[in-house]
Order: sequence, then C-alpha cells, then structure tokens
Amino acid sequence: MTGEFQVQGLGVGRLAEEFGTPLYLYDGAVLRAQFDGLRSRLHPALEMFLSLKANPNVSVCALLHSLGARAEVSSMAELVTALRAGVPAHDIIFLGPGKSREEIDACLAEGVLAVVVESFGELELVDELAAARGVVAPVALRVNPSFSVKGSGLTMGGKPRQFGIDEEQLLAAGDLAERHPHVRLMGVHTYLGTRILNEDVIVENSARVLDLAERVSARLGFALELVDIGGGLGVGYFEKERDLDPEVLTQGLNPLIETFTRAHPGTRLLLELGRYLTAPAGTYVVRVRYVKTSMGENFAVADGGTNHHMAAVGIGSFVKRNFPMRLLNRLDEPADQPWVVTGPLCTPNDTIGKNVLLPPVRVGDLIGVDRSGAYGPTASPVFFLSHGYPAEVLVDGGRAHLVRDRDTTDDLLGRQHRYDPPAAEAGTRTEGN
Repeated sequence: MTGEFQVQGLGVGRLAEEFGTPLYLYDGAVLRAQFDGLRSRLHPALEMFLSLKANPNVSVCALLHSLGARAEVSSMAELVTALRAGVPAHDIIFLGPGKSREEIDACLAEGVLAVVVESFGELELVDELAAARGVVAPVALRVNPSFSVKGSGLTMGGKPRQFGIDEEQLLAAGDLAERHPHVRLMGVHTYLGTRILNEDVIVENSARVLDLAERVSARLGFALELVDIGGGLGVGYFEKERDLDPEVLTQGLNPLIETFTRAHPGTRLLLELGRYLTAPAGTYVVRVRYVKTSMGENFAVADGGTNHHMAAVGIGSFVKRNFPMRLLNRLDEPADQPWVVTGPLCTPNDTIGKNVLLPPVRVGDLIGVDRSGAYGPTASPVFFLSHGYPAEVLVDGGRAHLVRDRDTTDDLLGRQHRYDPPAAEAGTRTEGN
C-alpha cells in the first residue's frame, strides 16, 4: 500500500495544495465504472436517469450524460444544469411536490419529456399554463401506492405522504384527462424508497410499479408512453453492509422488463439513479487544524465538517454510524487509535466521526470521508458560520479539473445589502442595552 491516497495517480497532498481544503474530490473513473457496470448488464429498454438531487454538479452530470445517462430534476437550477450539461430536454423529467409556476412554465418552454405531477392542484396548474402557451403538456402521474416495501432506508410510498397522489384517489378520478384538455396523460411514476441494498426488494418494487402503471393507465384511459419505476438503489456505507451486485440485480430485473416491453413495445421505461452512481466516486477531504484531548478522548479539529457533509452525521438514521474515514496522507500506518473528528462550527453537533480508528493524528494531516459523492454540500448547511461551499474537483483522464470554485467572503457578502438605520434622536438612546 502506498503512503498516500491517490486518484488516478494524483496524490491527495498535491491536490490539497493546489485546490485547498475542505475539498470534494470526484473520481471520473469510478463514475464511469458505476454507470457502465450496470448499463452493460441492464436490459436495453430500461433507461438510466441521473437524479441530480444526489449531486447537481454540472460536470458530474456532463460526464454521466456522455455515457448515456438522462436526467431527473426537481428545481429550476437543476433543470438548467442538466441542459447546460448537454442533456436534451426530451431526456429530462421534472418532479417534486412543490413546483412553482415558473418551473412548470420552463418545462413547457423547453419541451421536457414529462412533468411528473404530484397532486390534483398541480395538474390544474399545468393545464392552465399549457393553455396559456397554446400547447399540450406531457404529464406523468406520480402515484402514492397503497402498498409499501421493506428493505428501504427511507420509505417513500404506502403511507400518508406529500409525494404523489394516493392510488385510490387516482383510480376513482374518472374523467381526469377530459377535465384537463391541455394535458396529455402519458405516464406513471412511483418511487417507493431509497438506499435499498437487497436485489430482490428492487425487483419486487419494480414488478409492483409496472403492474400499478398498467392498472392506472387502463382505469384513466390513457396510453402508457412512460413508466418510471423509481430506483432507490443503495450503496454500502457502514459495517456489515454490502453493495448491490449488478449481476444478481439484472438477472432478476431483466426478465421482468422483457415481459413488460413485449406487452408495451412503445413505452419508455425509466430507472432513477443518484446515490448509486455518484456516492462511491466522491471523497470529502479536510485538513486537521488542531489536535487535543478532552476527558480522555482524542479530538481532531478540521477545517470542514457537517457544514459540508451533513449526510455523514446520520441524517435519516436512528443510530449514528460513521461513514468510512481514513487518514489520507499516511495510509500505510496502523489505524489503531479512536478519534473524534470535528469541524470548525460552534456546535457540538459538528462531529463527522466518533471513535474513528486512525493512526496518531497530527496537525496538517488530511482526513478523508469516503463514499461522499452523493448528498454532500448541497444537502448541508454550508452557510452556517458563513463558511460557504467547498471547492469541488473532478479527476478524469489523469487530470484534475476544478468544477466548482470555493466560496469567498466576497461571494458570501456580495448578495447582501446593508441597511443603515436612521440615527437616534438626542435623548432617546437607552443605556446598558
């Protein structure tokens, strides 16, 4: 083993010196391997869509799109990101329970593949905006199914949710298409959960979604042009967890897709992938500023923490577990000391690792949080204490590319406007307050 973590032959010390820390490093070779490893085995009819919510960096999106990924977006900025990354509008779907008028109108203006509608009120708004433009809007209905599945890190269906329209309500909706003449009902979307690590559960989810799509389209009387089976494919972060085996997954999934496509040869089938594609490719790199002991515990105080990596503290989990962490500049030393790794924030919650086994930590060392390519800075309170976003660097083809500048103080203050209150009149000041 080398003494230093490397990405495609580039040492982490050199990268940290060039780009500074805290730093997100993305390995383009891992992004390619994650995509190709599944795409090469997956039934060709099932299209792979990158969920930008996992990692909305335009260069990450562009790389994955170059391999064949389409895009699933949930905000105006994500829509523009996908378009700037080169994804054509007809390969973009837009979902989310709280879309604005401006976002829906932008979807109609760009001509996206589908607006995924999540409530009856939203369907009415899409119809209104499409009428104003003199177009017919392609709409997929997001269904909150009556069933749920086990094996998901976060269940998204089968319970009262802000996501989608309840299955029973949709099946009883009757002349939904006739009541919205500027909408073309054309698809069904269902997302049942996230971070699923069991191949059989994913296959079962997919079978139920395909059956549900057939029933909804038949009851409401529209042609089934699109079915989004969701995704939720997980990656292992913690002890005793394992990554999904793409060979085992596709052995179960492909026959299901083949049967469906024979019955519905004109239907596009979508698989959403965010964490699965991007998480393994990312490393969050921080530099140790101080080391100390407190009541018998070792502390490494770094220049970045939960302000950039809230996912590492176990958001969404009932039990705090550490993401895999390493001392990047001395990999060959035994990791046999427990350390608490913290960031620069003025809160005890700014702890990204507890009892992490590391070699003796010294000031200036580089600590890396592995599997950090998904839900990093964009899912974190980056403006807490006004630290701002870290730099993001993509290494591809053996070269390092700065793909997001680090926020500066001028960046953070540049959008603020100082208000100068009027001077207090003589005799109205209060002392001591």
